Amino acid sequence: MAANVALLSASSPSTSASSILRRRPRPRRSACPRRAASRLSVVAAMSDDPIKEWILTEGKATQITGTSSIGGGCINAAQRYDTDAGSFFVKTNRRIGPAMFEGEALGLKAMYDTKSIRVPLPYKVGSLPTGGSFIIMEYIQFGRSRGDQVTLSRNPFRSKKKSALGRKLAEMHKAAKSDKGYGFYVENTIGSTPQINTWTADWIEFYSKHRLGYQLKLISQRFGDSAIYEKGQQLIEKMHPLFDGAVIEPCLLHGDLWSGNISADTNGDPVILDPACYCM
Repeated sequence: MAANVALLSASSPSTSASSILRRRPRPRRSACPRRAASRLSVVAAMSDDPIKEWILTEGKATQITGTSSIGGGCINAAQRYDTDAGSFFVKTNRRIGPAMFEGEALGLKAMYDTKSIRVPLPYKVGSLPTGGSFIIMEYIQFGRSRGDQVTLSRNPFRSKKKSALGRKLAEMHKAAKSDKGYGFYVENTIGSTPQINTWTADWIEFYSKHRLGYQLKLISQRFGDSAIYEKGQQLIEKMHPLFDGAVIEPCLLHGDLWSGNISADTNGDPVILDPACYCM
C-alpha cells in the first residue's frame, strides 16, 4: 500500500498525526509561564484532532473560521471547514479504519491526474484518535442544477450538460489506459461493500471472478440463496461465448457512477464524486 499512496500529491495517508508533530520544532521556553502554557494547550488540542492539525499546518490555514455539516449519506458524515486559506471538505467514519478512504483517495487522484473531468483533489487520509478514519479533500461549490447531469429532459440546456458529462468521461477513459490489465492498485469499496481489484490479464476472468462471482458469494453467505447463486454461475459459464471476438481495452473507470455521485460546479461543468475506481 505504501508505494501506491505516493500517488497523492499532498501528505501521504500513511503519515500519522504524531509523526507530523514530531517534525515540528520544539517551542522555546517563554518568560511568561501563562503564554507558554497556552501554546502547549493549543498543541495538545491539535494533537487530539488530526483534521484541524492538518488544516492548520499543511493546509496552510492560520485559523478555522467555521464548520458546517453536509449530508454525507448513510455511511459517512461530511463537514465543510471554512478557513482563511479557503474551504476544505472532510468525511469521517467512526467505525471503519482508513483503508476505505485510502482507496477513495487513490481513485480520486487517478481520475484527477487525467486532467479531464473535474473531481475533488484528495489531501489527507488518517485515523481518528477515538476510532475510525477521515479524509480531507478539496471543497467544490456545487451549482443549483446538480440533478441536471442525469435528469432526462427535453430542455436543450440540460441535454447540453449531459453531453458535457459524456464527453468528459470519454476523455478520462482515453487518458487513463491500463498497461497492467484489469483491476486497480488497491482493494476498495462500493458503498461499504468490499471490492476486489486483483490485477487480471483477461477481462472475462476479472469480471466473472471479482465482480459477478464475488457478489454471488456474498449473497450466498448472507442469505443462503442457492438458486440465485446457481443461476449466476450459469451466466458466468456463458460469458466467453457471449463476448467471443470482442476487443476490450482496459481503462480507468469511476466504478460507482450513479446520479448521487454526479454533480456540477458553479460554472455548470460536471463533477464526479465518491469513486470505487478500477480499470476495465
